[in-house]
Amino acid sequence: MEMSDKESPAESGSHPNVPSVDQSDRTLPRNLRQSGDPGIEMLISTRVRKSPFWHLSVEEGCWRATVYNRMYHPRGMRTEEEGGAMAEYDALVNRVTLWNVAVERQIRVKGPEAEELVNYVITRDATEIEPMHGKYAILCNQDGGILNDPVLLRLADDEFWFSISDSTLMQWLQGVNVEKGFDVEIDEIDVSPMQIQGPLSTDVMEDLFGEQIYDIPYYGLMEGEVNGCPVLVSQTGFSGEKGFEIYVRDSMKNAEAVWNPVLEAVKSYDGEVIAPAHHRRIAAGILSWGQDMDHETSPFQVNLAYQVPDDKEADYVGKEELERQREQIEAGNPPFNHELVGMKLGGEPIRDYAPDFWLVADPETGDEVGYLTSPWWSPELETNIALGFVPVDGTDLGTEYLVHLPDEYAEEPGEPVEARVVQVPFKESVHPSAREKAKMDAEEDANE
Repeated sequence: MEMSDKESPAESGSHPNVPSVDQSDRTLPRNLRQSGDPGIEMLISTRVRKSPFWHLSVEEGCWRATVYNRMYHPRGMRTEEEGGAMAEYDALVNRVTLWNVAVERQIRVKGPEAEELVNYVITRDATEIEPMHGKYAILCNQDGGILNDPVLLRLADDEFWFSISDSTLMQWLQGVNVEKGFDVEIDEIDVSPMQIQGPLSTDVMEDLFGEQIYDIPYYGLMEGEVNGCPVLVSQTGFSGEKGFEIYVRDSMKNAEAVWNPVLEAVKSYDGEVIAPAHHRRIAAGILSWGQDMDHETSPFQVNLAYQVPDDKEADYVGKEELERQREQIEAGNPPFNHELVGMKLGGEPIRDYAPDFWLVADPETGDEVGYLTSPWWSPELETNIALGFVPVDGTDLGTEYLVHLPDEYAEEPGEPVEARVVQVPFKESVHPSAREKAKMDAEEDANE
């Protein structure tokens, strides 16, 4: 069939669902379409799993959910009449909150060669992770794209847990080992985490576990019990606030027995159950897989270069490609067109999740050149903030752009708002972010 001479919708920009940003650029998500919020209901069926905490979240007022790791995930506890997501934000930054994050499924690698397999699939050096400690890590494919960015927990010399983000990992690990043949078992285990986040989280944890909670270092692990049920505790979280995670063992049996006393302790400090606080993690500059990066994203595009050490001798998946990318970047010829930056932007306060990747335009030409991944309103800065991809030669602080927001957020219907590149994080974390912590670790190693 011959192609028509007629200009395509993408070329003309006439179709609202086909942005003119070059879709051939591997840095752009495949679902970059401006279709808005359809206002439909989610179907609850047996095709998607319910976590052991699902009904407990519903009892606490969960009114909407998404699907994460093929499991229903609470994403709204306070209704709009109750203040919505920003009321949840207030509870997080001023008191203490309980999160249902059972969707962070635990993929266990256990066996005599567990360290060898883990070191082959993560970019950083697994041999440097001591037992009863964790690290933020990334796994890449052979093209250097980020497959997952879990918190990697090492419970023993021969046992690791991948606390995974929203992308299937177990089958990939099993597939890798079909060829490699490491002497390990790889499987999802019956462990479900919950998070205790906020400035009063330490008070809650002391009530639950005693003063030993103060002995856990950042990213450290501790075995414990709640209501006679075995749990693993870590000083980690997804908020940038002070926080902990409680990993409930045998969670199908022990969910209520752990959740209920933890919730009681949280409520004793005027705390509450909230949805995972994406508004706060954006302010802290914490990335979310699927929004800010995916399997086509290089770690060098999203401030994760520190996850690709230049002195790791052992081979790992993607090493050859990532080393090639590093050489190109050092030569001033990066192998990608966009990088992730922080932005402050105008418009009406964005107080909820964005249904689309809103487009970024050049203020001189009006051409669409990038897109926002994670926008939200910052109460502290009294402005909208966002993470987003812009051209690599337009990442300097202060660089100005235009952002096409929906009319509900635009200052004038149909008109873009002004934006500029700023420093990330927007709001300092109580604990350092994974990126900041890794840099601190590297500086300590360099000084030794």
